Amino acid sequence: VQLQASGGGSVQPGGSLRLSCAASGFTFSSGWMYWLRQPPGKELEWVSSISTRGDLTQYAMSVKGRFTASRDNAKNTLYLQMDSLKPEDSALYYCARTSTGSQRGHGTQVTVSS
Repeated sequence: VQLQASGGGSVQPGGSLRLSCAASGFTFSSGWMYWLRQPPGKELEWVSSISTRGDLTQYAMSVKGRFTASRDNAKNTLYLQMDSLKPEDSALYYCARTSTGSQRGHGTQVTVSS
């Protein structure tokens, strides 16, 4: 199982980023997928869930209305569109096969600062 997140970077408050997660080694289309993040010095936290076909999504209250999860099962890729970014969104972002992040890959760093 491999999950490789990418697309992170540094952005000013109010800006946008789009994260991608390339999946391999398992049947990507058969299960829900998750985004989690770990802010500096804090614990891992759940951000978003997306159903197998992408028709159901769930978000943490802190990102609801600003983040949008999607997936392309033909490309085995998960996405997270992040808009109206805030400094408190700064974190290492992971994609995962479980909501607890127990099966997650390498993360991608997002830094929001002016």
